[in-house]
Parts: sequence; structure tokens; C-alpha cells
Amino acid sequence: MRAMLLRSTTSLDVNPAPLELAHVDDPVPADDEILIRVSACGVCHTELDEIEGRTPPPALPIIPGHEVIGQVVAAGDLCSRFVIGDRVGVGWIHSSDGSDTENISDAFRATGRDANGGYAELMTVAENYACPIPDVFDDVEAAPLMCAGAVGYRSLRLTGLENGQVLGLTGFGGSGHLVLQLCKYLYPESPVFVFARSDTEQQFAIELGADWSGDTEDRPPEPAHAIIDTTPVWKPVIAALERLRPGGRLVINAIRKEDSDRQLLAGIRYEDHLWLEKELKTVANVTRRDIAEFLPIAADIPLHVATETYPLESANQALLDLRNGDIRGAKVLKIDNKNRS
Repeated sequence: MRAMLLRSTTSLDVNPAPLELAHVDDPVPADDEILIRVSACGVCHTELDEIEGRTPPPALPIIPGHEVIGQVVAAGDLCSRFVIGDRVGVGWIHSSDGSDTENISDAFRATGRDANGGYAELMTVAENYACPIPDVFDDVEAAPLMCAGAVGYRSLRLTGLENGQVLGLTGFGGSGHLVLQLCKYLYPESPVFVFARSDTEQQFAIELGADWSGDTEDRPPEPAHAIIDTTPVWKPVIAALERLRPGGRLVINAIRKEDSDRQLLAGIRYEDHLWLEKELKTVANVTRRDIAEFLPIAADIPLHVATETYPLESANQALLDLRNGDIRGAKVLKIDNKNRS
């Protein structure tokens, strides 16, 4: 099969094409696994964290990708949840211990980091960690739901938001544009304020129903009860803490933060950023429960999933565009399996 391989970690400033298009052996499912023919795989900032060594794979080479949609083409002897031809998705959680806290368990293994992921024509996963996909979404639309959507849903739950309270979103990419719609559906009386780095993102937020949008350091009409940060850097975190009302909560939805502006943390002032019982909470991964609860809600809305597509062999370009460009929705690889038997 064709796959994009990461053979060594590197900065994209040094090597802008870190993934290699290669032909590798087709994976064979174990007794409790299904084999998926991949049709689409979302491109997530966490892939940049893996490639650049902030959350490095434990072994190389590895096939990245953890927003995977495809069809079941084979199953192990112990599998019974799916039949051949079923459409399924796989998220960041590839396997864990099955507990309520499986996202922070030592047993947690990440798709595309600890096990080969979806930047390929085929992949395997334990059947318990694959999810059926609602018919309302096509494959490209469904791919970002597996991480950007599901982890965004978890982030929204962790805010503790009540209907009518103000939510802030800092960063408005693949996850933010889905969380905005989720909030408007689950908490219809809650104003949503969006802090974004570009005019394109700010305007997109207004189009999707944001009540206000502005730059990271702009002042919204009123302080927020909760803010979700989906950015890879620290400046928005510090700005968000200033824009919380007393007792407010900041939820950081990121696997890792970059070091480029870490020095800004030295400027945190207790009285401005942390006092008056403000809270800070981080999101660690995602559970099967998050994905299973989120997908039916996404279908009921139904979520508008904005995407930009690339062929598998252009994965490096997709990663560069994600890192450097304005973001309007999510980036997705379309995998062409026409020549496979």
C-alpha cells in the first residue's frame, strides 16, 4: 500500500517535506482488529507536534494521521461489531484500558503516533475503538469530526458552561469552527466571542454565528465565563486569562505548546491573570465516550464542516499550509484507492 512515512523528527523550518511517500506491506488485522480501507484523513496540528518532536513517536518510522474515515475490508476472528463494507472512523485514541479515565491512562496509545495511522491506504485498529459514521456526513466532512470535533466536544464539556453564560474561543481553525456550532446548539442563549489571528478567520466566525470576533488582544463586549484555547502558542493563553470574569475557566485544548513565545509566561501577573478564583484546565486526549456522544449530536445539528482537500502525496504541503496560512475550517487528505483490488 501507499503511505506517508515519518522516518525522523525534524523542524519544518529545516525540512519542509518530512514525510516520505512509500510503498509498504499491507497491514494484517489481529483477532480483535478490523482492517480499514482509508478514504479520508484529517490533518491536525498534533501531527506537527509529532514531526517536530514535541510529542515524538516512541518508534520510527511511523505513519501519522488520526482523523480517519474508511470502509471495513477485513476483520479478525474475534470481531463482531462491524461487517465488511461498514463505514467507520478512528480518532486520536487507538487503544487504552477502557476505563472512564482511559484518556489519561498509562495504557493510552495514540493513532498515528504510537500505532500507524491514516496517512495511508489501509490501517488497522481494535474494533472497540472504531465508530460508525452518521450518513449525513460524507467522508471528507466526517474526518475532522474524529478529533477536531470530538476533542472540541470534550473541551466544551470541561468548561462547565451553563446556557446563557458567555463562551470565548481563541483560535478558529479545524476545532474552533465546530465548537462554535456545538455551543450554539447546546447553549442557544450563550453569546460566543471568537479571538482569531486573521481577518479571514474572524469573518468566518461571524458567518457561522459568532456574536463578536476580534484579534487575540482585542477586548470583547464583556468578560467570558469560559474560554477554550485551541492555539499552539502561549500569547493567546495569557490574553484569555485577562478576559475571563471572576470564577471563570480557561480550557486549553492542545496536546503540546510550541516554545516560540514561551518567554511571555514570565509576564503573568497574579492579580490580572489568576486572581479572583479563575481556573485553568487542560484537555488530555479523547475517550471513546466523547466520540460516541459527539457524533449523533453533530448529525442532529448537522454541523457545517468546512474543509480544504489534498491528495495523499501532498500531505507535506497540507502540513505547511496548516502551520503557516490562514485557516478556514479543516484540512483533509483524500486517499485514492481506485487501483486497489
